Amino acid sequence: MQYVSTRAAASAASSSPQHFSDILLGGLAPDGGLYLPADYPQVSGAELDAWRKLSYADLAYEVLKKFATDIADADLRALTAKTYTKEVYRNARAGEKASQITPLRVLEEGRGGKLVLQALSNGPTLAFKDMAMQLLGNLFEHALAQSGGQLNIFGATSGDTGSAAEYAMRGKRGIRVFMLSPHKKMSAFQTAQMFSLQDENIHNIAVDGVFDDCQDMVKAVSNDLPFKAAQKIGTVNSINWARVVAQVVYYFRGYLAATTANEQKVSFTVPSGNFGNICAGHIARMMGLPIDKLVAATNENDVLDEFFRTGVYRVRKPAETYHTSSPSMDISKASNFERFIYDLVGRDGERTRALFRKVDTHGGFDLSGQPGSDGDEFKRVAKYGFKSGKSTHKDRLDTIRDVADDYGIVIDTHTADGIKVAREHMAPGVTMIVLETALAAKFNETILDALGENAARPPGFENIEALPQKFVVMSTDVAKMQAYIAANTGL
Repeated sequence: MQYVSTRAAASAASSSPQHFSDILLGGLAPDGGLYLPADYPQVSGAELDAWRKLSYADLAYEVLKKFATDIADADLRALTAKTYTKEVYRNARAGEKASQITPLRVLEEGRGGKLVLQALSNGPTLAFKDMAMQLLGNLFEHALAQSGGQLNIFGATSGDTGSAAEYAMRGKRGIRVFMLSPHKKMSAFQTAQMFSLQDENIHNIAVDGVFDDCQDMVKAVSNDLPFKAAQKIGTVNSINWARVVAQVVYYFRGYLAATTANEQKVSFTVPSGNFGNICAGHIARMMGLPIDKLVAATNENDVLDEFFRTGVYRVRKPAETYHTSSPSMDISKASNFERFIYDLVGRDGERTRALFRKVDTHGGFDLSGQPGSDGDEFKRVAKYGFKSGKSTHKDRLDTIRDVADDYGIVIDTHTADGIKVAREHMAPGVTMIVLETALAAKFNETILDALGENAARPPGFENIEALPQKFVVMSTDVAKMQAYIAANTGL
């Protein structure tokens, strides 16, 4: 399996192939693009039949070995077995089996279709990001043990990526984490989960700005190739290919658990901000998983919904980015969107480079095919099965109340966005699976507003906000950020 950059010219893509281990510890390609397989591996009907009987860890091994062909089979199997255990993913709700790792719960079933919730938030930080991040931590440790090297992870979070990364990397030999987050724009629980960690290899940096400012700083540092090499910078944001491919696994698990035969199709609705989670669904579909629709559910920051409705990708300025009650999706520049656009324009790296240069210079691009626009590539979106919708604060409050009243479970704000939009795209005979984003306890302020009572907390999280916190506040000055990293890497 070889990998190419989304911005590489055809000649460059064929002359400098990369393997999984080559790109594991990095993020952006040297040309500023994102890595994708040169060709998507295919899954046969016979494989799907065989995979129905597998544990989650064994399924992860089967999917990942199609992408990580340069990791020894025994090592990869050991890594997935170590990662996906009921001891790690132990926070299942009543009625869910922790051993299933991502259990399904049928919410409603009728003539309008079946609505199913796939639990992805049973890991150590109570968010779906654990599904990939726990594996990433073990992959990093394995790679560094073989090379004897070090890795300084530089990442950005709007809430859940940061804590998932820090819990996965804390205490790992040869690894330090420098995590940016928008100052005072996460929930109290999310903030405490990150800032209360006292491990020497964890550095929390609160940035005076919004998440997009944090993400832009990560890209700026990643594009400074001499600094990146000297300070051994890697990333855990969803620009890292290994993290995206780890998320592909739960689409296969969700499909296999919801169906009995490969002739059946399902749709997935995915709360979407940075496009990483739903990008994994796109990859699963390209591999041959029988997915009908992939529905992107946004909050008031509706950049992705606007694109899938109109063909216009219009990045908002920081002042135009709303601070909402589903804060992990308060994103106006979707990093992983480039991976889909690369496929949409026929895997033309030069065309992709030009479009995302236009994002930098003009704030977006138009593929709607109207006079004066960039062309009619938007017409091709239909063949990839994408749909979208938007949810507001009132919508999520109403949905949280409905789900609590009708099904007796309390969902978080982002999952509420997903369920609201999923109901708009359900079809008879096609199961709609909504990917859960986090446990409700992480967003208790809104749960209290919606239900008049606190969300239940798993054991160990009862008083997390009261713990001492360790963090620094910094501006968006990239040079000062680089100086801080250099002073704390020990290199």
